[in-house]
Amino acid sequence: MPKVLISDKMSNAAMEIFKARGIDVDVITGLSKDEIIKIIPDYDGLAVRSSTRPDAEIISAATKLKVIGRAGIGVDNIDIKSATDRGIVVMNTPFGNAITTAEHAIAMLFSAARQIPSASSRTQNGEWPKSDFKGVELFNKTLGIIGCGNIGALVAERAIGLKMKVIAYDPYLTQERAVKLGVTKVELDELFTRADAITLHTPLVDATRGIVSRERLGMTKKGVIIVNCARGGLVDEEALKDALEHGHVRAAALDVFAIEPANEHPLFGTPNFIATPHLGASTLEAQENVAVQVAEQMADFLLTGAVSNALNTPSITAEEAPRLKPWVDLAGKLGTMMGQLLRVPAKAIELTYKGEITQLNTNPMSAAALAGMLKSVMPEANMVSAPALAKARGIEIKESYVDEAERAESLIRMTVETEERKFAIVGTIYRGEPRIVRLFGVPMDAAFEPHMLYIRNSDKPGFIGALGDVLGRNGVNIANLSLGRMKKVPEAVTLVSVDGEVTDKVIEELKAVDQVLIVNKVIL
Repeated sequence: MPKVLISDKMSNAAMEIFKARGIDVDVITGLSKDEIIKIIPDYDGLAVRSSTRPDAEIISAATKLKVIGRAGIGVDNIDIKSATDRGIVVMNTPFGNAITTAEHAIAMLFSAARQIPSASSRTQNGEWPKSDFKGVELFNKTLGIIGCGNIGALVAERAIGLKMKVIAYDPYLTQERAVKLGVTKVELDELFTRADAITLHTPLVDATRGIVSRERLGMTKKGVIIVNCARGGLVDEEALKDALEHGHVRAAALDVFAIEPANEHPLFGTPNFIATPHLGASTLEAQENVAVQVAEQMADFLLTGAVSNALNTPSITAEEAPRLKPWVDLAGKLGTMMGQLLRVPAKAIELTYKGEITQLNTNPMSAAALAGMLKSVMPEANMVSAPALAKARGIEIKESYVDEAERAESLIRMTVETEERKFAIVGTIYRGEPRIVRLFGVPMDAAFEPHMLYIRNSDKPGFIGALGDVLGRNGVNIANLSLGRMKKVPEAVTLVSVDGEVTDKVIEELKAVDQVLIVNKVIL
């Protein structure tokens, strides 16, 4: 039975879902890092919010861990690289609190435009400061959205409903998507110069850290409003304070800060500044939604292999998982065989899919093939880490599909390009089992077995007898044997399945046989 640790406070709905799905769950919050390191080896899954910070040390100690689920969107508290290197899937819940956060951003925008918190505080303190508060309308103003993903798109929808003009900067926003949302796609500098108000909805990564900089604040219109309900660190807080004090920025509203909790902060007390304590996702509905979503996603993964909203591996739905499993297994075996037979650096790897398989989600198959290929030189490679490992080594990865009119038998072809030439292996599923149908251009019909020998030999009489003699004298039992002739040279390829691992001594004896040109072991 899988076992999950919930280490941060979240709705009891998460615990109930795990239990209902037959997963053992412990809810232990407020743990120190050392306490987590001590107990984490017992768990297959870790569910967190923002307090727990699974770093390289915690992940290294998590010898059984398969998945980390973040009940929320931001994952800057999780060391994704370390998790990826260890083959641990990292998931978040991008939809559970999207509406709540978007609504909070709009609320902060209204509050900043009309300075509602200050007006409320002074009124309740016995003043009637009506003449001190001259707000601005949002109607017909231009809102600049930095980051137009799930939350940014919801903010845009609501701003358009307020009759605002919306411009957006997002490197991943297509023109077609922008048109559908009703926003104008612009470059970053243009957004800063045109916007009457700017709201941020982007993750905190190297490219976005300090994106609202002193220089860019200087580009803005006098009287601009700044709202950040995304991540602390996106805004140069010192520069924002100066801009507020000099009246260049009319008002600013921050729900997040570079260092949290922000019990003290230089911006506190600055005129026209509004602060909330990271409340973007803090509604009853959102807390319930993200807890339910993370528990369901983690349970699906641990029980069926389904992957949803993962940040470091291809997604697989629960419906897809049973259909994909044999093909993912085949792809992994093709990659493993290729890696053990070549043992030379690859420049490029192409996965070609033919037949009904093209209607399936092929991303997990490609990841499995790549992991199998890399394991021969990097034992730590897995479906999660393989794409990043390949990219780091400059290996180009391609996927291709045959023309729809040619669809017949489903096949996977893996082609590896080295400095010298290209090598290809083709496999299929026959009666539920993975099989090799072509190897390095030679037609074959062979099952994958745990222990195999690949032999390239001169196509002359006597080879089979010599092969049997060497294996027989050394007590190696042949389970299956498949032969294929090469077309352009008088050579053949033999795949031999044996009952156990073949020693180096036997390999050397096989190499000494006159007809033998190449011998390689394959262990699956």
